[in-house]
Amino acid sequence: MPITLEEKIAHLPTSPGVYQFKDNRGSYLYVGKAKRLRNRVRSYFQDSSNHDGRIRVMVNKIEDVEVIVTDSEAEALILENTLIKRHQPRYNIMYRDDKSYPYICITPGERPRVFPTRTVIKDGSKYFGPYDHVGHMRRMLETIRKTFDLCTCAVSPKLIDKSKGMPKWHSCFDDYLQNCSGDWDLERYQTAMEKVERLLTGKTEGLMREIKEEMSIASDALEFEEAARLRDSLQALQKYNQKMKIVDNKKVNRDLFALEVDEELMEGCGVLFKIREGKLIGKFHRFLKNIEGIGRGDMLQSFIEDYYTGQFAGAIPDEVYLSDEIDDIEPLSEYLWEEHGKKVPIRVPKIGEKRQFIEMAISNAKLKLGERKIEKAKAERDRIPQAVKDLKEALRLERLPRRIECFDNSNIQGSDPVASMVCFVDAQPRKNEYKRFNIKTVEGPDDFASMREVVKRRYSRVKKEKQQPPDLVLIDGGKGQLNAALDALREIDFLDHVEVAGLAKRLEEVFLPGKSDPVMIPKTSPALKLIQSARDEAHRFAITFHRSKRGKRTLKTELTKIEGIGEKRAQELLKHFGSVKKIKTSDLETLQQFLGKKTGDAVYRYFAESES
Repeated sequence: MPITLEEKIAHLPTSPGVYQFKDNRGSYLYVGKAKRLRNRVRSYFQDSSNHDGRIRVMVNKIEDVEVIVTDSEAEALILENTLIKRHQPRYNIMYRDDKSYPYICITPGERPRVFPTRTVIKDGSKYFGPYDHVGHMRRMLETIRKTFDLCTCAVSPKLIDKSKGMPKWHSCFDDYLQNCSGDWDLERYQTAMEKVERLLTGKTEGLMREIKEEMSIASDALEFEEAARLRDSLQALQKYNQKMKIVDNKKVNRDLFALEVDEELMEGCGVLFKIREGKLIGKFHRFLKNIEGIGRGDMLQSFIEDYYTGQFAGAIPDEVYLSDEIDDIEPLSEYLWEEHGKKVPIRVPKIGEKRQFIEMAISNAKLKLGERKIEKAKAERDRIPQAVKDLKEALRLERLPRRIECFDNSNIQGSDPVASMVCFVDAQPRKNEYKRFNIKTVEGPDDFASMREVVKRRYSRVKKEKQQPPDLVLIDGGKGQLNAALDALREIDFLDHVEVAGLAKRLEEVFLPGKSDPVMIPKTSPALKLIQSARDEAHRFAITFHRSKRGKRTLKTELTKIEGIGEKRAQELLKHFGSVKKIKTSDLETLQQFLGKKTGDAVYRYFAESES
């Protein structure tokens, strides 16, 4: 005769561990951790008046319980987090957009690599992040490249030369070829990687002191080339350091966790401020759903534990401050002790400067929930086309590309160079927002320079006038045109505000920043048809503008051959009569009335003679 649920609970151990409730079909209802398994599990089946309605419903569905005993509460915390992510139990708090955040990865081995990724793989690599915005990650990678001359290309593992810790020559971004570090000796390479880890964990002050000392030593030894290289590294690091917001002059390492709940949305938002050496080096937020009947303390505890038990290198600070009290702080304290090697204070500040920091984090959580509410309302109100949704997934974009602005150039051997921008909103062209550009600063047929000019002009104006930026900037062309557009956006400090992609004509390959290999979208996908439509429309609009401009130039040239007609008068004639054909067919009296007797007579005779 099988053992009953009551008998199983009565014989549970009193040691720490993880418990898993299941229904009659074996589906996971809830996963939790406990200091004493028997006491915690039994509490669910005792006085039900202490439980909220959600827990009472869950208890009525429980048909089985499984437990895993651990050596400590800290181990139970890690195991609980792993099991929740694996089984997605019905009654646990869940997180929205769990896999959308970017990280910086450092691989294991003698010659580790550093590169951006959105996929965390448990292969011994260290992951720094997650970054709240992909632009912050790109800024960090750029600082690493400029400070340490390290290659940060994100390419397939199959294309990595393991002996050099770098992409094989043909697979590396052309822009970064000069920075590839595969020919360094092992000691220099490992020293640079150790400094990269320190930078990624916010330890910039010590790094800058070391580089200054190395620069001074190189200068004294008359090694001026090395001193110049170190000077450039120092300047890159100082530029990055200056952009970090100073929030505490005590230069301490702190994590600030705050929570806000929106009852109407039935969602919560957890926010983390990472303060290193007194500077705010990063922000991170997660939306918590499935929170009905769960207290603020439990939600905050879940957010904190999920963060620290993720794969984050060097993420443990000296102090942790919270917006709300949490009931069971011991597992977290024990885990931080094991990771840090010393006790990490966990406090809820009530007054003073630290409370002000917490209030700032709470304000950010409120802001994110407000944005979420607007986003959700729009999604419910508007039917977002499947092509837009598919494109977001295919290109792994941060947000839905509901507004796409696509650019193309047009010229014939460098003459009459023009460019176009078309706008698609929810997969439909919005023609009243199309833009045409006369190329002003480029001589000759230079598509890259032309693209750089028009992108810079367009988004300088968007930035100046505080217009809404597009969700996706689409460039007609391959890596060259894409890199030109990225250079322009970087120059005006607008790269963090938009996402960019390039569509090459030959194989319909989509190129993305930071990736050497193109994305191949299936030919039957609505996403590909959408970006093809935008590209083709931009091409049509550019060609039409180019032909019109060339035609007007040709017509003006014919008119300016007439004595007394210059560029300005030719333009006035075309504007008044509408076309050269109408000028040709006009009688002498009409021409003299508009141009005067002498000039009108000259125009009339010119066309009369050309007809004969």
